[in-house]
Amino acid sequence: MTTPSDSDRYVVDSSGWIEYLGSGPKAERFAQYLETQAVLLLPSIVVYEVHKKLCREQGTRLATEFLSQAFSFGDRLIPLTLELAILASQTSSDNGLSMADAIIYATARHHKAQLISSDGHFANLPKVTLL
Repeated sequence: MTTPSDSDRYVVDSSGWIEYLGSGPKAERFAQYLETQAVLLLPSIVVYEVHKKLCREQGTRLATEFLSQAFSFGDRLIPLTLELAILASQTSSDNGLSMADAIIYATARHHKAQLISSDGHFANLPKVTLL
């Protein structure tokens, strides 16, 4: 298991944010990455997925709290650029990932970050820590 350090970069995928914000069974395991001083990057597609799911299943209060956190990321909030879209397309083809998963994984790889997830779609991919 990887332990965060101040020099590492991380991307926590949507499943991790949902687990953490919803106080799920793996919330504490994700907390070590979401509450660390390490460089935490937030792909815009994760904002979309988390906000949508929180609104649908938890209500707007928790979704609004998440958006407050997202807005605080500044330049660590990673938009889907043309370069990332092309990389994600190649990543999807090469690894059989869905569009959103490919964007998240491509974003992590492009920014030399470790992807933290509980999603089995990322199993056996380099630089992925499954919790």
